[in-house]
Amino acid sequence: MALPAWLQPRYRKNTYLFIYYLIQFCGHSWIFTNMTVRFFSFGEVTLLPIAETKAFLEKGADSMVDTFYAIGLVMRVCQSISLLELLHICAGIEPNHLLPRFLQLTERIIILFVVITSQEEVQEKYVVCVLFIFWNLLDMVRYTYSMLSVIGISYAVLTWLSQTLWMPIYPLCVLAEAFAIYQSLPYFESSGTYSTKLPFDLAIYFPYVLKMYLMMLFIGMYFTYSHLYSERRDVLQGFPVKKKKV
Repeated sequence: MALPAWLQPRYRKNTYLFIYYLIQFCGHSWIFTNMTVRFFSFGEVTLLPIAETKAFLEKGADSMVDTFYAIGLVMRVCQSISLLELLHICAGIEPNHLLPRFLQLTERIIILFVVITSQEEVQEKYVVCVLFIFWNLLDMVRYTYSMLSVIGISYAVLTWLSQTLWMPIYPLCVLAEAFAIYQSLPYFESSGTYSTKLPFDLAIYFPYVLKMYLMMLFIGMYFTYSHLYSERRDVLQGFPVKKKKV
């Protein structure tokens, strides 16, 4: 006797993935919407028309400085939950390659939790707002595409966007992450955070670790970019292209 559809393993897997992608989409959409609204509505402008442009830029800058305090918690929750994707790949629930996804997730975790969260001075830098914008743009499109794919819905425009948007934005993400590390170095040097002494007159000086990670960051970017490009080529092989009539 056949099992009901809702008890079949494939149905349960797709239901779980759909809920996971939906939660992530809602979280990242909330972050992006919140950042956009705060940029345009932060503070009050009650000045003369000549000074309104300057006031608008100033209030936008204030909202960028305050980004981490306003949405940092939700961002950390979303990024923490995203670690489940490694389990999805290992368990065969999600069809993807483990190493490229591992590199993408670990670089975000390191930047968000180690570099930004641990140094209050870095949290007020503009680069944090830029990083959050890039990350959320990519994730909103990716999770929308994955969520609809699970239930068998496919749109050509969304497919093309999900396989193309990362091409200009991902390198910019890596540059912003590298800049965040560069800006954090003086604070790690002065505070000594994560630097520790080991037995036998050995020591770990964390700024040196970050400098080494900078090199690894760009090496990982090359590997991940190559993988994503190959994946894009495979996915878009059947992408509809209109041919011009001769």
